[in-house]
Amino acid sequence: MFLLWVAFVVPFFWPLAAAVSITVSDAQTSMGNVGTSAIDHNNLTFWHSQYKPTTIPLPHTATLDLESVTSVRGGFTYLPRQDSASGKPVLNGNIGQYVIETSIDSTTWIFATNGTYKDDQTLKTSTFPSTLARYVRITALTEAGNRGPWTSAAEFGIQVLYNSSTPTKPPLGKWGSIIQLPLVAAGAFLVPTSGNVITFSRSGTKDGNVGTGNPYTSTYNFATGNVTLRNVMETKHDMFCPGQSRDFNGRTFLSGGDDASRVSIYEPDTDSWVVAPQMNLLRGYQASTTISDGRTFIIGGSWLNNPADRGGKNAEIFDETTNTWTLLPGCPVAPMLTNDNAGIYRADNHGWIFAWSNSSIFQAGPSAAMNWYSALGSGSVTPAGTRASSDSMCGVAVLYDAAAGKIFTAGGAPSYENAPATNSAHLITITSPSTPPTVATLPSMTYARSFANGVVLPDGKIFIIGGQPYPVTFTDTNAVMQPELWDTVSNTFTVLPAHKIPRCYHSTALLLLDGTVFTAGGGLCGNCATNHLNAEIYSPGYLFNADGTAATRPVITYLSSSMVGVGGTLNIVTDSPVVKFSLIRYGSATHTVDTDQRRLAFDSAAGTVNTITVPGDPGVALPGYWMLFAINGNGVPSVAKTVKITVGGGY
Repeated sequence: MFLLWVAFVVPFFWPLAAAVSITVSDAQTSMGNVGTSAIDHNNLTFWHSQYKPTTIPLPHTATLDLESVTSVRGGFTYLPRQDSASGKPVLNGNIGQYVIETSIDSTTWIFATNGTYKDDQTLKTSTFPSTLARYVRITALTEAGNRGPWTSAAEFGIQVLYNSSTPTKPPLGKWGSIIQLPLVAAGAFLVPTSGNVITFSRSGTKDGNVGTGNPYTSTYNFATGNVTLRNVMETKHDMFCPGQSRDFNGRTFLSGGDDASRVSIYEPDTDSWVVAPQMNLLRGYQASTTISDGRTFIIGGSWLNNPADRGGKNAEIFDETTNTWTLLPGCPVAPMLTNDNAGIYRADNHGWIFAWSNSSIFQAGPSAAMNWYSALGSGSVTPAGTRASSDSMCGVAVLYDAAAGKIFTAGGAPSYENAPATNSAHLITITSPSTPPTVATLPSMTYARSFANGVVLPDGKIFIIGGQPYPVTFTDTNAVMQPELWDTVSNTFTVLPAHKIPRCYHSTALLLLDGTVFTAGGGLCGNCATNHLNAEIYSPGYLFNADGTAATRPVITYLSSSMVGVGGTLNIVTDSPVVKFSLIRYGSATHTVDTDQRRLAFDSAAGTVNTITVPGDPGVALPGYWMLFAINGNGVPSVAKTVKITVGGGY
């Protein structure tokens, strides 16, 4: 048997069990000081009792739910809030006199202990006789410094006893050390085959106003962890705030932005940047995606300094075979505009567009209105109904099950900034082009967020990170520090351990080859405090056993080919039995949008020798580079093999 703390308050503890849930008597929710902040493994957040618009007086209670009857070992910890002002600790709400009780059913309560905590920021521990309980309740009777009728807490913890036969919930994952970067990563993409991450800022590594035509990139080496800086002078293109997507050969296509007519292409085979023909229209913050016939479709983009250049950003398309841009007059931007408080400057930004069958494009948001676009001929548009009652600018949209046409959307706000974000989530299911999709309202996220990022994991779950409940560019005010995980099977959200650095405006997130998530950036505003020249890597819970040790991963020992056409098959051998496979397209993310990531699920595997068949529609299995994961019966994924899907099949 071993002792286990189910809510942790100091960095050297590692959460071997899922976090408990919590119910509080009241909270100052408008400031983000909610009850869950007291069990989020983050010492910098805290619960605070309500003090406005009206003050709720003492006593205040917090009830921790262990989710099953457990042997409580008689240890309760309390960490007061850890913030400071003018160099002095803030002690408001420190608990003074208290009572701790336990219960099996939350109806009958048994006294455990009482006492008075010292008025400082140190960790407090209260002991009492061991007992069986599911619920532990602390009642704050006084404020330690008599400053007012308040209560606050950074973290609560309970010591429990488990033995090896005690069932535990799956681990919630773990954050690695902070990785220092030489720039603010406002955009990022993976390099095919190596899995390295290239991030970019603008003309300057952290300053948004240093001129154009002299951008910087940074490369995180996936194999070694080394980071290098590069000054991309050859393109004379400030790639900040571009449209971004990947073509069939894994080249990353960056269009517009600060240099609003220029287009640059990253060539992974030669690690070089080349200049592409300029667009017909000036654009910044436009949406870009490679479509099923290999062309690049772009729409929107009125983020431009000169008001005379804004508006009318109808679609155009780039054909690599002719090296030309062509306007698509039949694909107007007007149907997808949001009702932004900043007008057209923001109303056509960051479209949620997904390549689909027969040169079609489904626009899922961020406007409440959805549309089908077609790039055939001079283009066309067909209304596709509404996703929600309001716009969701800077929310997330992820095509997590491409074969089934399933798109997850969450968060965002009615306007780009200075408007409350939503925690609502939806499931859109698309079928044939121009056919109205079905839309289902999902349970809401725990946190409202805008400026977040969404990443699909090998098992199909969606990882949502960062953002603000009230988005304001270049700020970290009330930054949401806890990611959430949407489970596609149980249709539930799980709050995950907090990251260390706020990830708001100008942050990015990408899935890596080993099934971890790389997240970086935020800021890009000169010497402001919200510049985050760093990255963090999250290891999801599926990489750990219930006791917190590393899970044994299956290994793909044989792959019949690293290249397969749409409709083709892959023969795969693993070193241990697996139950499913997934293919996830290499991602590229900027400003909450990643039009490249999509997932194909293969859920009928068994044993160590398997064959999978890639869908025959290039609008579903969009050609390009994909990560192939094998997943065992415990949900543990392999390190991915890179597979290039080609047009093939006569398309």
